[in-house]
Amino acid sequence: MKFSVLIVEDEENARTFLKTHLTSINYEVFEAESLAEAKLYIDAEKADIVLLDVKLPDGNGLSLLESIILHPNRIPVILMTAYGDIDMAVGAMKSGALDFLQKPIDFNLLELSLKKACEQVAFYRELNLYRQSNNKYDFVIGNSSIMQRLYEQAKRAAATSVSVLITGETGTGKEILARMIHQSGPRAHKPYVGIDSGAIQTTMYESELFGYEAGAFTSAQKRKHGLLEIADGGILFLDEISSMPLDAQSKLLRALNDRNFRRVGGTAEIKVDVQVLAASNRNLKQMTENGTFRDDLYYRLKVVDLHLPPLRERKEDIPELIGFFIRKNNPRLGINITGVTQRAMDVLCAHNWPGNIRELGNTVERAMIFCDDEEIDLIHLPIDLSQKYSTHKTYESRII
Repeated sequence: MKFSVLIVEDEENARTFLKTHLTSINYEVFEAESLAEAKLYIDAEKADIVLLDVKLPDGNGLSLLESIILHPNRIPVILMTAYGDIDMAVGAMKSGALDFLQKPIDFNLLELSLKKACEQVAFYRELNLYRQSNNKYDFVIGNSSIMQRLYEQAKRAAATSVSVLITGETGTGKEILARMIHQSGPRAHKPYVGIDSGAIQTTMYESELFGYEAGAFTSAQKRKHGLLEIADGGILFLDEISSMPLDAQSKLLRALNDRNFRRVGGTAEIKVDVQVLAASNRNLKQMTENGTFRDDLYYRLKVVDLHLPPLRERKEDIPELIGFFIRKNNPRLGINITGVTQRAMDVLCAHNWPGNIRELGNTVERAMIFCDDEEIDLIHLPIDLSQKYSTHKTYESRII
């Protein structure tokens, strides 16, 4: 079993010294010279273990330690500093650090610390596999034929690592489906990097996707790794890709076709192996016809096309979805609701849910907050919802 180590150290010579030794003893090594760059690797789940310097150009390493210990993968952190003392060591250990090493680093002590870290990582890997085998996806397929068919298509797309275009109205679960594809395919233990195209400034797309070299432009003080590079070996999820400007679409298409790219201001070709999942709530085909989206990129992304239907077109799945939300929220809210009364279920199933699954989930969570009984009833639903449906069809209640 091979483990990866993220070295967070601003001194290049120190990073190189550590990387050379760790590579020689069969660790996979990543490097970050700042807290911001380290967070990208951690968010992309690249690192099994973190070697963290305390003094960094954009802040104190202890601030990163505080966020790392909350990570669901329980990433062990080994602190390194030339400025440490007993108080700092004790404080770091209390804050969640696995170990504390002073510079210059003694490789024998480092290897002992890494051995402890590897044992911890191996334990949590086994625990996560156990949990996944019992509750593999945070996703409800539903019993409707349209969702069963979509699920089978998604599994095949995951197994073959092809590009996937996920479409559907807002709130239908496009990102959740993307994560299910990641978890069910051969890239499950590789990075999953998501990017909301609608939230990026038009001028920043290229540097976000491809990164840049130091000096590429006025504010580029240091090299930045792009999201495409960070996602290497895993999945890049491009949410709301319809918002991507045409010039960025052209460069993304070239990178996907060639499987390599250059950082902004760079000359070296960087090879990547990335499965791309893209999502849109707009009609991309129509956008290609009016010239606001490239047709060649559209067809490059649409190797597999998965359309998530709105909830109003699969109402038979509503009881199962409600049960899922109740099971999910019970432990978080510290309550134990067992189901929904028939009349409340009838109202929930009669509604058309313009906000789709997201709206349904929020409604169920709100009802649970105001419910002091074992079952959610009409009184716990929003007034406008319960009063709107004076007559309604009876649906079978299938909860928990």
